[in-house]
Amino acid sequence: MSTPSLSGWVRGVFGHHYEVVDDQACIWNCVRRGKQHDVACADRVRFTPTSVTQGVIEEIEPRTTLFWRADGKREKFLAANVNQVLIVSAGEPTPYPDLISRCLVAAEANRVDVCLLLNKTDLGPATAAWRTTLSYFESLGYPLLEISALATVDQLRPTVAGRHTLLVGQSGMGKSTLLNALIPEAQATTQHISLALDSGRHTTTAIRAYPLPEGGWLIDSPGVQSFGLTYLDPADLVAFFPEFSPLQGHCRFPDCHHRQEPGCALRDYVAGYPMRSLRLATLLTLQQENAPRHSMPSQQRRRQPRTHPPEDDGSPD
Repeated sequence: MSTPSLSGWVRGVFGHHYEVVDDQACIWNCVRRGKQHDVACADRVRFTPTSVTQGVIEEIEPRTTLFWRADGKREKFLAANVNQVLIVSAGEPTPYPDLISRCLVAAEANRVDVCLLLNKTDLGPATAAWRTTLSYFESLGYPLLEISALATVDQLRPTVAGRHTLLVGQSGMGKSTLLNALIPEAQATTQHISLALDSGRHTTTAIRAYPLPEGGWLIDSPGVQSFGLTYLDPADLVAFFPEFSPLQGHCRFPDCHHRQEPGCALRDYVAGYPMRSLRLATLLTLQQENAPRHSMPSQQRRRQPRTHPPEDDGSPD
C-alpha cells in the first residue's frame, strides 16, 4: 500500500535539505526527488513521508511570486510567495547603488512591493552620505525607512506586520541583527539548526522564515555581493526603471541602444545627474549581461527557472 502524500510549506532551505511544516503544524525534514533543487523558501509543496519525521518533496504548487537571482551559470532562489521585499543597507560597509537597483528590478519584475531600509543610522557621516543616495530611490516612489536595529527597530513593525517579507541586502548590513531584534527567538532557532546539521557551512546559505508576533513572516536570506538577472528579457528591462520607462519611444531612432546614438532620450535625461547616470549604467550593463540569452522566449525565461545547484556565496550578517 502506497503512502499518501501530504501538503505543507517550506519554512527553511539548508543546502539540499528542506524544513517543511505540514497542514497540521508537524515539522518534516525533506529532500527533493532526484537531482532537482528547485524548491524555494515559503513554497507550498506536496511530499511523501519516508519515516516519522522525513519525507520527499514530489511537487511544488503554483507560486504567486519568486524572488531569485541568476548570472547565467548559477541560480539562487531566495523566496517564493512573498508580497514584500525589504532591501536593507547602511553607510558601512561600503554600499553599492548598483546592487540596490538590481534588487529593485527583481521586485518590479515580480510585481512585489518593496521598501528601502536604511539601517545603522547611528553611524553619523557614513549614514548621511548614503542617505543622500537613497533619497534618489525614494524620489522614484520607493518608501524609505530609517532605523537603528539596536535602538529603533520597533518603528519597522507596522511595515512588516501581517506580511510575508523577504530581507535582502549586502553582507554586513545588519539583517541578522534586525531579525533578532524583531524576533528574539530567531537567534536560538538558528543556533539549533546549526547544531542539528552539525555543520556551519549549511547555515551560511540558510534561508528561513520566522513568524512575527504581529502576524506574518520574516524571511532571512544570506548577504549578497552580486545580483544577476539573466532570466529577464533585455527588451523588458527599461520598463523596470520607473524614471526611464516613460522615455521609451522618444529617442530619435526606434532601435536606439542608449549608448552612443544621437538624440537618445535616456542619455539626454541623465546628462549632468550622477545618480541618473549610475542607473542608466546599471540598465545598460543588465542588457549586455542578458543579451546572450535573448534567443530564449521571454515568457520561458521569466517564469521557468532552471534546476540549479546550491551555491555557497553568502554569509550571515
